[in-house]
Amino acid sequence: MYYGGLRDKRFDASRDHIVGSLLRLRKGLNSSVPEKRPGSVRLATWNIREFGGRKHGGRTDEALYCIAEIISRFDIVAVQEVRPDLYALDRVMGLLGRDWDRIFTDVSYAKSGNQERLAFLWDRRNVRFTGLAGELVLPEVESKELAQIARTPFICGFQAGWAKFNLCTVHMYFGEGANDERRVAEIAETGKLLSKKAKDYIKLDEENRRIYSPENLVLLGDFNIFKKSDKTFDALAKSGFVLPKELMKDELSGSNVARNKFYDQIVFFKEVRDIENTKAGIFDFYEHIYRDEDAARFVETKHIADKAKFKDWRTYQMSDHLVMWAEFTVDKADDYLKGLRKV
Repeated sequence: MYYGGLRDKRFDASRDHIVGSLLRLRKGLNSSVPEKRPGSVRLATWNIREFGGRKHGGRTDEALYCIAEIISRFDIVAVQEVRPDLYALDRVMGLLGRDWDRIFTDVSYAKSGNQERLAFLWDRRNVRFTGLAGELVLPEVESKELAQIARTPFICGFQAGWAKFNLCTVHMYFGEGANDERRVAEIAETGKLLSKKAKDYIKLDEENRRIYSPENLVLLGDFNIFKKSDKTFDALAKSGFVLPKELMKDELSGSNVARNKFYDQIVFFKEVRDIENTKAGIFDFYEHIYRDEDAARFVETKHIADKAKFKDWRTYQMSDHLVMWAEFTVDKADDYLKGLRKV
């Protein structure tokens, strides 16, 4: 993170508030998301509400610093709801510093695409972009509910340590109700296509593995899944994708602000090589910043008209989604060396 910009005179009136929020946020991150460690990679997915939009005047400097602080705790972050205007993304990249890079799609003008982009941000100190990048178009499907996905899934390849990951990020159609037919169809058809790709990426037969480094497929993003018992989640599971074991724990609640919906997911194809999921979780930044007790400050500074609007306004500063993350071990040096032994 680059904090030097806070010395600028334009922050004179707001510096104390920004610093206070960052200190509380860092304390919360330290207790919930441990520091990065060698031999592992940490993936996150975050739907940042209308990221680049101008509702309520756009994001404040405080929000942009807080968003960057959260992202900096991970190695690769899939971001959904990036708007046509890239100003907010550019500001966050500047705060993350020169070690970070990004790639994003063009704006979707499809029906129900909502003029959104999908993006990946990654820390080049720990992760290398392999060069694979593409938007997934479904083969011809026989479905009255679906011709193509409203917001085309975005897949990119990365390498961390010994492991290769092909990450596909999505923002599925919302529609109406827990089991909206179009959303179920989008998830099912995407899952089918990606399960075929996963088998090609990983080359399951051992003969190929000797000359081919397996590429693990991870699917992450906003699926708009209400509950794990819904048809939407079942469509994902039937395609061979599984949740990290840590995210299956009963005590982990949803990823929306109310913690009662399972919109966001990180799932990986059931056959994986050279990686092991060790930790996962959901980070609730509202426990540390933009808290209920902070509403009065934002009224006083005229960011909002009254406290009644605070809970909605803050979702356009941070988001109406929390951050979901999973950590994988990627150091297989011992296994490789043992495999070279003759005895």
